[in-house]
Amino acid sequence: MALGALNAWTAQQRHDYGAFSTALCLCGCTAGLFGEDLVQPGYRRDRVVLAHVATHPGAATRQVARAVGASERVVARNLDRLTDDGLLVLVMGGEPPVSGRTRLAS
Repeated sequence: MALGALNAWTAQQRHDYGAFSTALCLCGCTAGLFGEDLVQPGYRRDRVVLAHVATHPGAATRQVARAVGASERVVARNLDRLTDDGLLVLVMGGEPPVSGRTRLAS
């Protein structure tokens, strides 16, 4: 956002209105994305959980929770949402299936 504001100021000084409008759009988009992160903190954690599972396939819910610094219940909700969205799949390991372990979907 600071970069967009600096670009807008510089463009205004040079009377470059195309760059000025682009810089204002950059500021607006940045503010929107920042606001979305504030409104939806669960989705921000989804990205962190997804990144951890990508680098540690088959990690148990407890391990993921410790790694991202959240409770198991919160991480389980993140994993359920990512599984429902098709980004993760449950790891099956014989009879009965291993519970609470996921990996990236192929």
